[in-house]
Amino acid sequence: MRVSIHQPHYLAWLPYLGKIVQSDCFVLLDDVEFTRNGYQNRNRIKTPQGPLVLTVPVKQKLAQKILEVEVPDNGWRKKHWASIQQAYAKAPYFGKYRDALQAFFVDPWENLADPTCAMLEWLVETLGGGIRVVRSSSLGIETSSTQRLVDIVRALGGTRYLSGSHALQAYLDPAIFAANEMPLELFDFSCPTYPQMHGDFVGNLATLDALFQLGPEATRELVRQGGSIRPSA
Repeated sequence: MRVSIHQPHYLAWLPYLGKIVQSDCFVLLDDVEFTRNGYQNRNRIKTPQGPLVLTVPVKQKLAQKILEVEVPDNGWRKKHWASIQQAYAKAPYFGKYRDALQAFFVDPWENLADPTCAMLEWLVETLGGGIRVVRSSSLGIETSSTQRLVDIVRALGGTRYLSGSHALQAYLDPAIFAANEMPLELFDFSCPTYPQMHGDFVGNLATLDALFQLGPEATRELVRQGGSIRPSA
């Protein structure tokens, strides 16, 4: 069983979903330190004026875990939902998913992790494929760094780990996977072009951009086509 692991991302961009659809089980790493200026609390949609970054405001303390990060109730949800509607109201599949998506913007967000994880779970279920989604905070694994990834995979009954290729240069220690006799695979993604509204094609947007225009089956196939897997050595 192939397992992949990643921090929760707001509105999950296409490369993120590309790795998920190549997995049997995906783990939302919600109990690690929050990183500012990344995709954990922001993503891009496409508007008639071009790409627009939607950022969830956060109240973050030093070294705070993602599941501990609070979100202020300062009107951002109304603005984000209005931007999404204005950008995609005329998209072929927007009406099908409008109510389900709007529900995430109705109630205040007390923290960043719970709604973000719920949105990702909804998106994975919508695309189909029967992929299991688990939050790392539910597993009670206390090891750290690469060893923790190995232990998470084992706890879920996994037999191999799929990692983004950039992790090999950034933090991943392949020797630990080798010592644990666990195959390590690397994932690369190149965004295929697809029909878009609002002018010239823009790649690697929030997955909603493709879903609203292509529907679930075609979006799942799109991210599968854009991904490639290779052994780490």
